[in-house]
Amino acid sequence: MAVAACHSVGHDRWVAGFDELIGRIAHRFGRVEPRRRVRAMLLGLLAGLPKVNCWTIAEHAGETSPDGMQYLLSRARWDADGVRDDLRDYVIEHLGDQGAVLVVDETGDMKKGSHTVGVQRQYTGTAGRIENAQVVVYLTYATADAHAFLDRALYLPRSWVQDVQRCIVAGVPAGTSFATKPALAQAMIVRALDAGVPACWVGGDEVYGQDPQLRAELEARGVGYVLGSPLPTGSAPTPGCFRPSRWRKGCRPRCGRPTAADPAPRATATTRGPWSTWTSRPPVAGC
Repeated sequence: MAVAACHSVGHDRWVAGFDELIGRIAHRFGRVEPRRRVRAMLLGLLAGLPKVNCWTIAEHAGETSPDGMQYLLSRARWDADGVRDDLRDYVIEHLGDQGAVLVVDETGDMKKGSHTVGVQRQYTGTAGRIENAQVVVYLTYATADAHAFLDRALYLPRSWVQDVQRCIVAGVPAGTSFATKPALAQAMIVRALDAGVPACWVGGDEVYGQDPQLRAELEARGVGYVLGSPLPTGSAPTPGCFRPSRWRKGCRPRCGRPTAADPAPRATATTRGPWSTWTSRPPVAGC
């Protein structure tokens, strides 16, 4: 009985917190119907369904067809970027930490057809090979206690940008230009930092580490980073390079800044297997 009571209290607190978050984004939806449906969709996504699509989520919500869920995603008018900003503020309110890390990475959703925006045969880490897929770059906020989603940007290949009619049919906004994955990541990082998101580090793999403009932006802002960068086969370590793991021995908790006892160059490439890691420490004031 006591265990059941505790479970009930915990569930009630979770529902209350969930409804509080839904309340914060409610004004981004002009009508009550999409507000209610987005709540049902989010509950379906969190329900641990064995297969997640509009059919299964609609069934979980007690609806007889997926039409309403599909309408919410494809035709309903609501402020997606506004919801993103509300979610970012919510995350920082609960997890904000000056020693946090902004992590950039992309993921692919494999598709069968050719009509989904941005779909083409391209490499996706989801499958570990080239597949017909849609790729999205994500920005995650990570602290010592938890991590949470902050932002997203769809990668639109050149083949799409150059096909104006295809973009019109798919609903791509007019004037959309091609942007590389690092450029998308940089735009999201800048948007987060400009909004006052506290973070001391940026992390990412070699897709982002080989982009000099992204590294230069972080250097200019005094934000530390650990970014992968491919090395030619058989390359030797750069003289005087160091591993990021060395920093942890002489640093304050949750801060990657080396102390005088463990000096390191401002930016260097660290060999790790077939990859190197661009590493730049933030200035003292940044942590």
